[in-house]
Amino acid sequence: MTADSNTEPTVVVVSPEENDLVETNLSGKSKEIQLETQALIDAIKRRAQAEIQAAGDLTREAYLNAVRQAREAIEQNKLIERDRIEQSVHQIQHEAEKSWHTVLSEIESLGTRLADAARAAWDTLNQPKDSR
Repeated sequence: MTADSNTEPTVVVVSPEENDLVETNLSGKSKEIQLETQALIDAIKRRAQAEIQAAGDLTREAYLNAVRQAREAIEQNKLIERDRIEQSVHQIQHEAEKSWHTVLSEIESLGTRLADAARAAWDTLNQPKDSR
């Protein structure tokens, strides 16, 4: 591993698996080539971890933003507007009154027919025998 005069040498953390991989594939190569290869593997691993962390942060931020926007939208928008509730209640009252009047009219009509039927039955029962 070479180092510039302005930078300190990088400490390479190599797992036993990485070390075995380098030694197996680069056996017979110089120690410097093996160390540089291990440093490359370590750099790739750190870069991949950094990218995964950044993606995780972006995903978490995107999720939090989406949840926050949904909450704000719910808080700002009334699910059922007060005017629409009042209009619905008024319409229900109107329909109930109309139905009530219809029921009363039907009951009145039934009452009249029952009275007529009762009167007809009474008249039939009370007719003189010779007019039958």
